[in-house]
Amino acid sequence: MLRLSLLACILSSFPIAAAEPKLNVVVILADDLGWADLGCYGSKYHRTPALDQFAQSGMKFTHAYAAAPVCSPTRAGLMTGKHPARLNITDWLPGRPYRADQRQLPPELADRLPAEEKTLARILKDNGYTTGLFGKWHLGGQGAEPDKYGFDVNVGGDHTGTALSYFAPFQDKKGRSMPGLEKAPDGEYLTDRLTIEAEKFIEANKDKPFFLYMPHYTVHLPLKAKAELIAKYKPGTLGQQGNPTYAAMLESLDESVGKILKKLDDLKLSDRTLVIFTSDNGGVSALTAGMPPTSNAPLREGKGFLYEGGIRVPLLVRLPGVTKPGSTNAEPVCAIDFLPTVLQACGIKDTEARDGISVLPALKGQPLGREFLAWHYPHYHNGNPGGAIRAGDWKLIEYFDTGRKELFDLKKSPNEGQNVAESNPEMVKTLSDKLEAWRKRVGARGMKPNADYTPNPPAKTGEILLHSRMADVHGPTLRFEPAPHKLTLGYWTRAEDWASWDFTVTTPGKYTVEILQGCGKGNGGSNVELSVDKQVIPFVVKDTGGFQNFEARDLGTLNFEKAGRYTLELRPKKKAAAAVMDVRSITLKPLAASP
Repeated sequence: MLRLSLLACILSSFPIAAAEPKLNVVVILADDLGWADLGCYGSKYHRTPALDQFAQSGMKFTHAYAAAPVCSPTRAGLMTGKHPARLNITDWLPGRPYRADQRQLPPELADRLPAEEKTLARILKDNGYTTGLFGKWHLGGQGAEPDKYGFDVNVGGDHTGTALSYFAPFQDKKGRSMPGLEKAPDGEYLTDRLTIEAEKFIEANKDKPFFLYMPHYTVHLPLKAKAELIAKYKPGTLGQQGNPTYAAMLESLDESVGKILKKLDDLKLSDRTLVIFTSDNGGVSALTAGMPPTSNAPLREGKGFLYEGGIRVPLLVRLPGVTKPGSTNAEPVCAIDFLPTVLQACGIKDTEARDGISVLPALKGQPLGREFLAWHYPHYHNGNPGGAIRAGDWKLIEYFDTGRKELFDLKKSPNEGQNVAESNPEMVKTLSDKLEAWRKRVGARGMKPNADYTPNPPAKTGEILLHSRMADVHGPTLRFEPAPHKLTLGYWTRAEDWASWDFTVTTPGKYTVEILQGCGKGNGGSNVELSVDKQVIPFVVKDTGGFQNFEARDLGTLNFEKAGRYTLELRPKKKAAAAVMDVRSITLKPLAASP
């Protein structure tokens, strides 16, 4: 008995080691924030000191991607670690209405994230975490709210993809309020209120592990910001970053991130909190009127496109004891990687197969050895429906409605300005085969021909407008350049490239042909033929003093003996100088019948 008492006394003199506190997780998701929008990514217009400082405290990824060029699919991929195509959420919910002028019909979308999915929130909750969402959900409506997928707290999240209001009261004209924001003080800015609520959540859970998911509504349209912040910015030049309201929205977002990080510091939680900041897709860079929200340059295009400007996003990660402060990483990573990464960092075993991979090795500065990343977007948006694959520095985009394939070497052509598909047929085939095999593996749903396809029908006036945005381009170089600074067929530097338009004639007869054409100084003189069936109109390109100095030119007449669908072709026969021309539109105008 004495020996036992002595042993107990000896053991009591050695304190039992406390269990290591669990890692907290904070994921902050911006809405429609472009890759080049932050100061740490090169912006000279936007002011993002908090995010720039965050980048200095952790790792900045230069080749991070959204899971899709629009919002809901990326959010689904982030929550599940699965490709949006596997979940049948490939467009924003509920998707776009059918249009008769589209060749292909998109697959029917799921109306919500599948109820059985083991989301990141649900897994963390099952492992002792308190979970909270503060912001945008957009993965289903009634019966598919955030609390059905593992969130203990929901402030602001419902089925909508756009804030009901950026200033309190946060409700629509029918009186419906954003969840958890019913009592916000009048006039309060949405980003600020979400931040206050998130700070309360951190404070309330400082002594236990938590998962804070903060998917902001900003910087999504409509652009609304605090007047005093807008006044700080002068309007910029069209085609560059320079929208004061967007910049002010981003500044409020930056302030929010700064406050969240400070709250973690104040509560001495930073050393055991994984923080991730990213965006759900590229920035909106194409508007037909006014100054667009942002420019993703040097990347090509923006939201809705499979070009880099539509899918590459900023990604900042800070994992204490793992990420080297101020480090940069060029590994291609994706939103579908967040779930496996978080679970591995938290020491939680995942029992379900995921499409994403843990990028914890990359956070430690080690290579990932990833074979490829792929995207499936069978929907019409700013760009046409298609798929894309990136393997190493090679990237292939294929379009579902035309079969066109474009190949880029992102190392040599980071702006995707040089399509090298014609000179690299073997690489095109290799990537096409990989992309098709991937689609089959994830069960990606394809498109179907539109039996009611009615391309470019006449307006009420009888005129048929063939706009450059509706053209099919043939050849590696010619392309449609969207607004704001172009809205034209451009880069017509090869005589072999040509364009065509399908259109619909409902009233037979004669039509005059008017082209809106521009041509840079000293580049005029190319010979071009416009044709429909066997009718041919030759013309010589006019030097207009600038490729975007468009002039309306009457080229002649075409006669249609019967109603139906036709195809107009525009083919250069001889190129006179560096480029053929730019074309904004062709208009067919009916001639009045003789009395």
